[in-house]
Amino acid sequence: MQKAECETCKNENCLVKQNIKEIKEAGFLEYKHTINCKKSRNFILEGAPVHGLFFVYKGKVKVYKTGINGREQIVRFAKDGEIIGHRGFGAGQFYQVSAETIEDTILCDFTNSILMEMLQKIPALTFNVMTFYAEELNRSETKVRKFAQMTVREKVIDAILYINRKFGQTNDFLNVRLSRKEIADFAGTTDEQVIRVISSLKKEKLLHTEGKKIGITDVEKLKKEIAEHNFFLNS
Repeated sequence: MQKAECETCKNENCLVKQNIKEIKEAGFLEYKHTINCKKSRNFILEGAPVHGLFFVYKGKVKVYKTGINGREQIVRFAKDGEIIGHRGFGAGQFYQVSAETIEDTILCDFTNSILMEMLQKIPALTFNVMTFYAEELNRSETKVRKFAQMTVREKVIDAILYINRKFGQTNDFLNVRLSRKEIADFAGTTDEQVIRVISSLKKEKLLHTEGKKIGITDVEKLKKEIAEHNFFLNS
């Protein structure tokens, strides 16, 4: 079992890492738990009692809600340094989303009570968390408008560009393997429509595939297709 060491952590975007000096001096690090998760493990279940916040030390996670007839709607993906479970923290007794690893992942976990103490005693951390929530609200509102105004093709392109911004490409393929269903669940469409759009984009030489792997051949041309919507976000 690998232990997540905050002091030597390379995730400079992590809110804990950004405030590590104050957190360590206040003695909170000793209350942090490290959780090693295999691929496809659900570590947050929608409707379950809120336990605390998780920070991704290393790995990849999908966050989703369950809709009509049990269909998943993927809300976001998370990578190294990002927060999971914040939609339940401080807002009620139960998680509003589920979270599942999409590869072997190491998580840092702080309970609700410890986090409350940290926020009360470390103003810089509180400010960082407030800023994070404001940015998350902006992304959520933007996604609602996007779903209402984009065509199916545009939704799939937007989803693929988001995945590229989030995880990047290596050797001409995205650094994450997602099923066509997972892409559909994030784009707000169906598996069949995703397959159709990807096939069309391949013929236009904008994408290339190898099994589940997808690579973007021309990022700029894909960006231009959805530029009029002004929905291109940084993360």
